[in-house]
Amino acid sequence: MAKRIHQPREDAEFDFILGMSDVPVLAYFTGTWPKAIEPCRAMDLVIGGIADAYTGRLTAVRTDITRCPAATRRYGVTGAPSYVLLKAGEAVAHGTGPMTTAEVREFLDAHL
Repeated sequence: MAKRIHQPREDAEFDFILGMSDVPVLAYFTGTWPKAIEPCRAMDLVIGGIADAYTGRLTAVRTDITRCPAATRRYGVTGAPSYVLLKAGEAVAHGTGPMTTAEVREFLDAHL
């Protein structure tokens, strides 16, 4: 996974990353239960490439649903993988399920 992807260990760290980012944040929510593992691992590669391609325009945050339950609830995440694009801490777009790189780019470009 790209080094440009933040991986908070708890809600406070998630909130800190959000507060420190001067660009929009793509919060990518993952899960560790059996049905979520495979699609989330596949998305790790896609999001890693996106984080590299959007350097300076976007902060990527890989958020484990079980480690950041308050953030998960705050943004209405109900499954994994899910994506929330945040500007100044406010959700401007939501997405769910596996996506191709082109689909993630389209999702982002429509709102950046």
